[in-house]
Amino acid sequence: MTTAALDIPLSDQKSSSAAGIALTLLLPIALVNAIGFILPVLNLARMSFNEALPGGGIAEAFTAANWTGLLEDGFYIELITNSIVVSLGITLATLLVSYPIALYLHRASGAWRTFLTVLVISPLLTSAVVRTYGWIALLAEQGPVANVIASMGFEPPRMMFNTTGVVIGLTEILMPYMILSLMAGFGRLDPKVEEAARTLGAPPFRTFWRVILPLTLPGIALGCLLCFVLAISSFITPKLMGGGRVFLLATEIYDQAIVTLNWPLAATLSMLVLVIFGAALAVYSRILHVIEG
Repeated sequence: MTTAALDIPLSDQKSSSAAGIALTLLLPIALVNAIGFILPVLNLARMSFNEALPGGGIAEAFTAANWTGLLEDGFYIELITNSIVVSLGITLATLLVSYPIALYLHRASGAWRTFLTVLVISPLLTSAVVRTYGWIALLAEQGPVANVIASMGFEPPRMMFNTTGVVIGLTEILMPYMILSLMAGFGRLDPKVEEAARTLGAPPFRTFWRVILPLTLPGIALGCLLCFVLAISSFITPKLMGGGRVFLLATEIYDQAIVTLNWPLAATLSMLVLVIFGAALAVYSRILHVIEG
């Protein structure tokens, strides 16, 4: 060992060794992300400035016509607005039906909690396509749900091939993600705090509104972010349950790329979805900053 090596403090040597190990461990996933995500995104970004030719051709160019045309076309403005509004509605519906389940799971213990957690996760073991076809069978005009409503003397509403069907199907499909996200964010929910509120005379609703809900806001923010991103990028369920009558960003990207062969416009729409993802992440970071204040 040289004299220079002996002069380096032991803590600095350990830090350098830890940094080297961390870089070695991170290198494979960094390469995978660079090849599988960053390079395709850069390719899409470049393609969005190309010019589409009749018959599916692509002319190498650098024009902003796709972007300006997108923002000036009323159909695409409505498409973007409708996609965001429907995704927010699905996220809210998923939160409302998942929150009580996640709260009950958080308070459960032992084998009962394990059993319920398996029930929550089990839908993820089934393909979204299969679950979507299951909803199509249930919500069809002559399906079980319509028959039950008709037997009660009411006129069954149309629940398929419209936005209602898409919202119902995606809400159920996204519930496991929301429940798991909520449970992951319930770490700050201490039962002793709830007990203290009740001991001081707070009624159940006041305890929930002033104690439980604020402590679970990180989980709510995380679940809403995840479900919004999954909803706005979902393709199979809107395509099947919308019946070609519900136009969302993901289905329009598919149609432009596969049906009309307008790849530059499909790339522009794809980049727009990434911009919406970035905006959602920014809002989530801001909300988290305010919560943790």
